[in-house]
Amino acid sequence: MNTTKYAATQLHIAKQLLRWTLIILPVSISIGLLVAFFLWLLDIVTVLRWQHLWLIFLLPFAGILIIWLYNRFGKNSHAGNNLIIDEIHEPGGGVPFRMTPLILFTTIITHLFGGSAGREGTAVQMGGSMASQFADWFKLSVYDKQILLMCGMSAGFAAVFGTPVAGAVFALEVLYIGRIKYDALIPCLIAGIVAHITCVSCGIQHTQYTIAFKSTSDSFFPHISFDLFLLGKVIIAGVLFGFAGFGFASLSHAIKNKSRQFITNPLLVPVVGAVLVVGISYLLGTFDYLGLGVTNPKPDGISIVNAFKVGGAGYLSWFWKLLLTAITLGMGFKGGEVTPLFFIGATLGNMLATISGAPVDLMAGLGFIAVFAGATNTPLACTLMGIELFGSENIIYYAVACFTAYYFSGHSGIYKSQRVAVTKLSPVKENRISSLSSSSKEDKERHKK
Repeated sequence: MNTTKYAATQLHIAKQLLRWTLIILPVSISIGLLVAFFLWLLDIVTVLRWQHLWLIFLLPFAGILIIWLYNRFGKNSHAGNNLIIDEIHEPGGGVPFRMTPLILFTTIITHLFGGSAGREGTAVQMGGSMASQFADWFKLSVYDKQILLMCGMSAGFAAVFGTPVAGAVFALEVLYIGRIKYDALIPCLIAGIVAHITCVSCGIQHTQYTIAFKSTSDSFFPHISFDLFLLGKVIIAGVLFGFAGFGFASLSHAIKNKSRQFITNPLLVPVVGAVLVVGISYLLGTFDYLGLGVTNPKPDGISIVNAFKVGGAGYLSWFWKLLLTAITLGMGFKGGEVTPLFFIGATLGNMLATISGAPVDLMAGLGFIAVFAGATNTPLACTLMGIELFGSENIIYYAVACFTAYYFSGHSGIYKSQRVAVTKLSPVKENRISSLSSSSKEDKERHKK
């Protein structure tokens, strides 16, 4: 490439970046403000529920209200994050603006009355909805609208967790299993940074997590900067984290499908779900698994923060949170899956550390990011999240846990619209498994006949 052509190319790139920056700024600032408002409301209703536990008995009525609102005003908003992902894959009807007030209000209702849910889904849906609205106002082309929708996802994710780099990579990575859309790399990064700055400028303080463990050299291999024996434990834990991510996604989808199959009246679905959530909590003798679960009003209660401490979780804490969240989200309530995945991973990591003798704070942190990586098929974003939340000291353990969990979580995830671009199996194994699956189906058909 000659000098003149190179200079022209760089000038064109600079113009593109300036154009995208001007487009993204109002979008990301709007999303950052919305997420800040959402997190402020979430803190208020969480404290209200802690102070007035009787509110959980109104959870069935809250579920009826949520279903009625979506049936009456939702249009296609009920699809949530999957609608945004589908719109990026194949632009069609767009993402309605009504998604923003609907998901904001219904998530707050879910948390006020004790549903076990998260917040990422709400932030990402608000981000996608606002981005779609701005794309229409700016009269963007189909391709540019796809990019802006990804920026909206990045902005929502970055603002709600305080992780702008992870938010950008998440939006690029979540669309396909095994592929990243680099054409939106810088726009998504700009969106994540601006939304994060906007959110924290409103006075929002994100939870601070600390891993005190510092990696040391292996005693037998002093030239290696990490402990090989500990790395072996991390690999085994990564496999289990992947299984947990797969289990959560599978159970959530199964409950959603089966509940609508066996309960014909859609208004009764969340009622049954609410009764199960409250009933199981009473049987367990604790309400620690309701709501976000980031912190707990009781110093010795089970929460994500306490899972980083010795004795901060029970052996089955991860399972109960998995079950109650799957019921809550699978039976019509609204919110996100990611914060519950953090809870599941951190408490599972705490249990594994107790059993294996590994550092509790390290294993809780690894579970925090790795179960999320397995359930969403986003190992790179989750590794970067570990760096942003916990520091870079233990990056090798972060990567090993997240990458291992990714491979052992299967090809399904919490987002059904996510597409497989590169299989996790080798072509030979994949063809063999597909052949066995086909043979099994043929045998079943012959048996029926």
